[in-house]
Amino acid sequence: MISFDRNICSDLEAATSREWLETNGIGGFACGTVAGSGTRRYHAILTSALDPPVGRLTVVSKFEETLIVDGVRYELSTNRFPGAVFPEGFRFTTSFALDPFPTWKFFAGGVELVKTIFMVHGSNATVCEWSLSEAPGTAAISLELRPLLSFVDYHHLQHKDAGFDSSYVAVHGMVTIRPYADKPPLNIIHNAGTVEESGNWYYDFEYEVERERGFDFHEDLFQPFVLRYDLAAPAFAIATTDAGFAGDAAEMKKAEIERRRKLIDLVGADELTKTLVLAADQFIVKRGDGHSIIAGYPWFSDWGRDTMIALKGLTLSTNRPEIARDIILEYARHISDGMLPNRFPDDGETADYNTVDATLWYFEAIRAYVDATGEIDLVRKRLYDNLTDIIDWHLRGTRYGIRVDTDGLLCAGESGSQLTWMDAKVGSLVITPRIGKPVEIQALWYNALRIMAELADTFRRKRDLRRFAALAELCEQSFNALFWNETEQCLYDVVGREERDGSVRPNQIFAVSLHHSMLSIERSRKVVEKVETELLTPVGLRSLSPRDKRYCPVYTGSPFERDSAYHQGTVWAWLIGGFVDARRRVYPEREDTDSAMLDGFIAHLSEAGVGQISEIFDADPPHHPRGCFAQAWSVAELLRVMK
Repeated sequence: MISFDRNICSDLEAATSREWLETNGIGGFACGTVAGSGTRRYHAILTSALDPPVGRLTVVSKFEETLIVDGVRYELSTNRFPGAVFPEGFRFTTSFALDPFPTWKFFAGGVELVKTIFMVHGSNATVCEWSLSEAPGTAAISLELRPLLSFVDYHHLQHKDAGFDSSYVAVHGMVTIRPYADKPPLNIIHNAGTVEESGNWYYDFEYEVERERGFDFHEDLFQPFVLRYDLAAPAFAIATTDAGFAGDAAEMKKAEIERRRKLIDLVGADELTKTLVLAADQFIVKRGDGHSIIAGYPWFSDWGRDTMIALKGLTLSTNRPEIARDIILEYARHISDGMLPNRFPDDGETADYNTVDATLWYFEAIRAYVDATGEIDLVRKRLYDNLTDIIDWHLRGTRYGIRVDTDGLLCAGESGSQLTWMDAKVGSLVITPRIGKPVEIQALWYNALRIMAELADTFRRKRDLRRFAALAELCEQSFNALFWNETEQCLYDVVGREERDGSVRPNQIFAVSLHHSMLSIERSRKVVEKVETELLTPVGLRSLSPRDKRYCPVYTGSPFERDSAYHQGTVWAWLIGGFVDARRRVYPEREDTDSAMLDGFIAHLSEAGVGQISEIFDADPPHHPRGCFAQAWSVAELLRVMK
């Protein structure tokens, strides 16, 4: 169990740098800091997914909480305003724990108050509960809650709005408010004794992380009413945008604890693995009749590339193959011109297909699923024709200049496009265009061809077998002739028509790590040694060698500065998976040292997204965590190689 004592909780900087996350399995989420002070626009008690798993709306930013003991008021909330922190409730916080969801303990006026927050799985509903665990027997103890509402798209900030309808309807046990006619109403289900109208705007909340990222960092929030509780019994408030939502808070809490216990029981592992299993569950969401994977919190939707890479770790390594099956079949529905979608936008528009690798990772995900389950008939009956069609589209050419060249290697890219996972783009400027034949794309293409040859052999498709095997052999010959960088003793990153990019990047590790590899053991070892020497850190692989003049040691600043550094040295946690696989392949006798390479991640579980793994880290020590504080493929790859 991850927990923090008063030393962390009463230190504002330490407590605001640690973030908690709750999700609901349909794209909605709640998140915040251990201190209770918002540092991002995304920090909120309830962000609802109105078109699961997207269409997300930030509804309730937070509750302002006041504990009253014998008439003395103790403000338990913490907020940052220009030039001031008020109130300073973090000073009353004695502990925080994931037990199994966010739990705080406050001590004030001789009273210990326990607060918990969790989301109801499958519903846009967040349950908050406050209860006494220690109190003088004769004290008069009560609680006041003031909800602060935003009601904006979750990427946006609210500012005082004359069109915000502040009227509400209070009936026994529920208050309903609908600030905008085109958005769903908010219901707050509660057991408060009284509801008192207030109707105030709170101005200029200041969000430090937004300021650091070069965005607007001030927000106004509306406070419509006050809920007053007698704490003789536990107090609760359930915020929901689901019409007709009902249920007992205590029973919902018990059900969610049991749901999470069952996830852990599927794996039956040590404390570290249990933490990662629960972290993995937070990314799995419903999409249509199937499932998908949210790439990261708090701002990503579901991305095809991230989903296919993360599938093995999030589902197969957690003994949930039925989820893997759902994801594979759901994405089969979205194949277009031989391509999987890159992402599903939050606004519900048509999916984007600007990726060359998502489709190729799909083959590897299917291979891993069959290896884990033996369900080859699923491929025979429902997937094989789709996979064959994908190969055919790549042979004759599909979007963005993606096509197989005469040498059997896969070309991709055109001016203004970014098709690989190194996809940073600022306006029309592509930071790492990698147009031509990127190294990991060739590794993935070869892997896909060998997988298809194996499937054709299993299904006795002799003509297909000969065709796929011949394509793979040509690819292998051309790759070894063109990609070996004799000077650096590793692989080129991209081979173009007239030049070869000798940047030392981590992409080459996949030419060793994938199930089917084109490299000899000798060359494979040299690739691993090069990556280990120049790119390996305690929290993943650098995206560019420090020897390169373009190397960016720190990921910070304006959007342009950050995007310029995104793949120019910045450490990516998910790459540790490919590196460990490659190292195990070439040095099987050194497997006992793998665990030492993962120690940095163990420490990280308690330093940013509590119980989660961040998206990226600074390239230089101390490798400060950056980007999303919870990233699907970061968790997935760590969990997979541990298993």
